[in-house]
Amino acid sequence: MGRLDGKIALVTGGGRGIGRGIVVELAREGADVAINYRRDEGAAEETAAAVRGLGRRAVTLQADVSQQAAVDAMVACAVEAFGGLDIGVANSGVASRVATVADLDPGEWHRVIGTDLHGAYYTARALVPHLLKRRGVLLFVSSIGADMAGAGGAPYHVAKAGVNALTKVIAKEVASQGMRVNCIAPGLVRSDMGTRLMKASGEEMLVKGIPLGRAGEPSDIGKAAVYLASDDAAWVTGKILRVDGGVWM
Repeated sequence: MGRLDGKIALVTGGGRGIGRGIVVELAREGADVAINYRRDEGAAEETAAAVRGLGRRAVTLQADVSQQAAVDAMVACAVEAFGGLDIGVANSGVASRVATVADLDPGEWHRVIGTDLHGAYYTARALVPHLLKRRGVLLFVSSIGADMAGAGGAPYHVAKAGVNALTKVIAKEVASQGMRVNCIAPGLVRSDMGTRLMKASGEEMLVKGIPLGRAGEPSDIGKAAVYLASDDAAWVTGKILRVDGGVWM
């Protein structure tokens, strides 16, 4: 018996990296999963195959989460495919190019905010009505960058701080109807984004700053998502769970 037997989930950005880690762990615990992707259909299909290999159902759905109409259509397709939704995970995100605020191209600001914050809002807006019907769970994925606010990363860090705030706002709006909303804030994870960062800055230097002595794996975030989506977290809402090896204490 899995902790999520009979549940239906949708995960944005679910084809690769942290998203794939979340999808696979949800499926391992019994959930069927709708897997959103933006460009890499092949990776999404590989993730879907992993879900089916665990004996669960999967569909892949293309959508750019920075576009509201695309998000609305994606959620409608997921509901049509599975008959409803119990778990929604707003995971999609892009990294920002390093630049001080004074030197930052406004187009870069809007590009990152459009996906990482507006995309989270559009996803939540489309999912909440369906999740309320089943007293479901909404999860966001932000970053400890929202807390650390490192120089040169304004668009990404500001967007993720906004996701943290959005988590708390929606949690307060829906708690009385039995729906829970939480957020996972990962640290350095061996995702596409994390691997690029380690190559650029040096893995050894970055890992030295992690008290538990290693970078995270996508499955570490997936297991946290399973906990928050399951009845084990039935009295947990409006929280930011930092899964970072102890970096932010």
